[in-house]
Amino acid sequence: MVRDHTERGHTDDRPSQPHAPRTRPIPTDRLTLHVTDVRDHGDPVVFLHGNVSSAAFWRTVLPRLPDRYRPLAPDLRGFGGTEPLPVDATRGLRDHADDLDALLRALGIERAHLVGWSMGGGVALQYLNDHPEAVRSVTLVNPVSPYGFGGTHGLDGTLNSEDGAGSGGGTANAGFVARLAEGDRGADSPLSPRSVLAGTYVKPPWRPHPEDEDAYVDSMLTTRTGDDHYPGDSTASLAWPGTAPGTRGVLNSLSPLHFRLDALHLVDPKPPVLWIRGEDDVIVSDTSLFDLAHLGALGAVPGWDGTPAQPMVAQTRHVLDRYAAHGGTVREVAVADAGHAVHLEKPGEFMTALLEVLSA
Repeated sequence: MVRDHTERGHTDDRPSQPHAPRTRPIPTDRLTLHVTDVRDHGDPVVFLHGNVSSAAFWRTVLPRLPDRYRPLAPDLRGFGGTEPLPVDATRGLRDHADDLDALLRALGIERAHLVGWSMGGGVALQYLNDHPEAVRSVTLVNPVSPYGFGGTHGLDGTLNSEDGAGSGGGTANAGFVARLAEGDRGADSPLSPRSVLAGTYVKPPWRPHPEDEDAYVDSMLTTRTGDDHYPGDSTASLAWPGTAPGTRGVLNSLSPLHFRLDALHLVDPKPPVLWIRGEDDVIVSDTSLFDLAHLGALGAVPGWDGTPAQPMVAQTRHVLDRYAAHGGTVREVAVADAGHAVHLEKPGEFMTALLEVLSA
């Protein structure tokens, strides 16, 4: 595995848009997906967004790709304009990965480059696990751990409790969920989507261009809420912190009880993998502010019993190191002074790394 560390410094430059993104519905044999793209020709590059967002978070990225590439950014089910079918969390991220497969088949695309941010990184890895022959490369942008989000410890993603306690729908902040459901576009509360965007999606004090920020907030507000979507249902647990995953909705699909990729190193063929991450990410981190175990250690969640924080970054490195040891090519690019949305905060560094793997 090759590891790079880029120079510090922010940029808020916005690309010229000779080919402005367009959006359209694409019917498939599973559901109708809302897709943003730029052109109909070129090598397909599919951009997969994260949780509580939509394809709009790629709005400044898609126009930057050279004409030889065909960028496509679908809204995942439960987000944006895609048909809001329920998420069966017992399948992990396979609902989303199977939706992606249906989209590519509907478009007649046999092989594609995949770029996945946050939860979208997990979708990309699940698709790689299930369809390695259809993947030309995988770029992971601050991806969820291959052992899910919350409820594990150690490099191999050992469950803290047999029932997955500390992960799933019950870990969401109810106030944030309520403001999503209400369509809150303001910033009067730390739980307002705009405040969450500014405080955790990116590293303060960096802020997107105002027009883009409004689009990102609107994107967050497309999140369907409830048991079938965000955050999902939950069950009580005897283990700290008292909540375990249910079987429905997006946070449960990210629980290690339902999503884990223990055998990724066995896929064949093995396309190249680029892992690019902001060094100051507070969402996907070994000390994540969204992991109840770390919050417990900080005193923010009562009754903490010493459960260690999930080492999310270390777990991803462990899985990718094993992928490389079994013949895969992996490059890690750590971007200094950037947070969870490194593709927005450092577009130059992001695009340089991405174009290298696309042309490999």
